[in-house]
Amino acid sequence: MSDAREAILSRVRAAVGDAGDVPFVRTYRRSGSLSGEALVELFCQRAGDYRAQVRRIGASEVRATIDQTLENRAARRICIPPDLPADWRPGGVELIEDTALGHAELDATDGVLTGATMAVAQTGTIILSGAPAEGRRALTLIPDLHVCVVGEQQIVELLPQAIAAIAGARTRPITFISGPSATSDIELRRVEGVHGPRDLVVLVASP
Repeated sequence: MSDAREAILSRVRAAVGDAGDVPFVRTYRRSGSLSGEALVELFCQRAGDYRAQVRRIGASEVRATIDQTLENRAARRICIPPDLPADWRPGGVELIEDTALGHAELDATDGVLTGATMAVAQTGTIILSGAPAEGRRALTLIPDLHVCVVGEQQIVELLPQAIAAIAGARTRPITFISGPSATSDIELRRVEGVHGPRDLVVLVASP
């Protein structure tokens, strides 16, 4: 394997020649121009375009809105990261902390509740990096419902801004979520919930 790899790289180096020393110039935008209400509104619109269910709430409404969201979906067994903030933890449901649960155990829950690392307004994307309020990657890929709390202050306009901001977290798996998991078959029929949650609820909380 290593001999084949070296043979391929040698051919690439020979083909590139001196061009490999030419500095790469990035001409794409790396900073946004939006802020405040316009930035938050763009994220909500784009996330909704990807069929996420988005709701804007005040910081004091997070717990009550989570309770209502789970009640509306008859979700009774909810998986959470062990370090989920105490004031986010819903009442009236069975909370199951993820202590290295197996896939079957995760699949047996009704949903998962997490926070997020960042969100990108231009693409309506949520970024998870395995931070304490998010837990490990499997936690948000297996349950059918994902309720995610995103703070308005976590939203940036462009993907390059987000990539620069999470540089220190790259030793952990990074997950990008743009709407519920979806795929299309050969006849272009959309099917949701194949590779992740079928239902994504995003609660955008003000500071």
